[in-house]
Amino acid sequence: MDLTFSQEQDELRTVVRSFLAKYSDEAAVRRLAADPRGHDAVVWRRMAGELGLQGLAVPEEYGGSGFGYVELGVVFEEAGRALLCEPYFATVALAAEALLRCADDQARADLLPGIASGATIATLALTEDTGRWDEPGIRLTAHETPGGWRLTGAKTYVPDGLLADLLLVAARTPGGVSLFAVGADAAGLTRTLLPTLDQTRKQARLEFADTPARLIGPEGTAWPVLERTLATASVLLAAEQVGGAAAVLDAAVDYARIRVQYGRPIGSFQGIKHKCADMLVEIESARSAAYGGLWALDAADDKETAVASALAQAFCSEAFTKVAGDSIQVHGGIGFTWEHPAHLYFKRAKSSEALLGTPSYHRELLAARLGI
Repeated sequence: MDLTFSQEQDELRTVVRSFLAKYSDEAAVRRLAADPRGHDAVVWRRMAGELGLQGLAVPEEYGGSGFGYVELGVVFEEAGRALLCEPYFATVALAAEALLRCADDQARADLLPGIASGATIATLALTEDTGRWDEPGIRLTAHETPGGWRLTGAKTYVPDGLLADLLLVAARTPGGVSLFAVGADAAGLTRTLLPTLDQTRKQARLEFADTPARLIGPEGTAWPVLERTLATASVLLAAEQVGGAAAVLDAAVDYARIRVQYGRPIGSFQGIKHKCADMLVEIESARSAAYGGLWALDAADDKETAVASALAQAFCSEAFTKVAGDSIQVHGGIGFTWEHPAHLYFKRAKSSEALLGTPSYHRELLAARLGI
């Protein structure tokens, strides 16, 4: 297995970083963080039309570019570095991945082209009030009527649930866990924006009151699809966390070079040197874990992916939080102010740490998958 990036992948990184430096700078992040929808429609269209990011890993037959997960990981790493506020994670890592994994050719043909073109913002609604990411945590019910399937119950902590045009909802049917598609304007659907620590990634509560829904794939077969989707999303989130951690280290090093105390740059003090060195070790270790997950995904090795995804999420979540906190310490007093961007990265780190399950949850998954 070749664990190096190709010239084309490096060029993709350069292009995406340049684009996000222009359209996801600090001013844009702060503006969208204050917006209840957290979304710039113009930037979203440019991401799809100019770079094809939404359809990067979608097969060409569904309007995408047909690239692999390594390329997608490059984009997520750069998105994390820029604190991208757009609904990219919800649409690409969750919803598109679930559609690609389901055994429903017609659903893919109907729904993926809109995602790939940027016309559709989508998300996956899985967690409920218990906050669990496992199969027993799915309690929302679906029942079949002469007019089709209906959903009753609630989902919460749904990424970009207020904004999404397409909701993929995990529900329990007589046959087991099933996946359903619900339109944003469906009858009986109520969406409520949730207050969150991280304002750069919006979450919502969804309530369903006999809401009409479309069954995706055979009834009762959705959990393996969702489990693989969560594994993929865990790796992509890990790549995003690596990008965010690298950005805060860069900021800390730059500040240590220019901040002078006692007639010397603070970067010349042993305490600061050691802290920055420790941050670098954390990031490089996290990067190895995330990249290993990306290559496992591209190799289509389900067993290796299951292990690599749990390892990547368990390690990268804690690494990002630690590095973001240490960066604030390097900055000193200014690092604690609202005007400085350090708190934006720290809040993203803490939010991401629980987004797909806590590090302890992923360590339990890792142990179980290794047979420990």
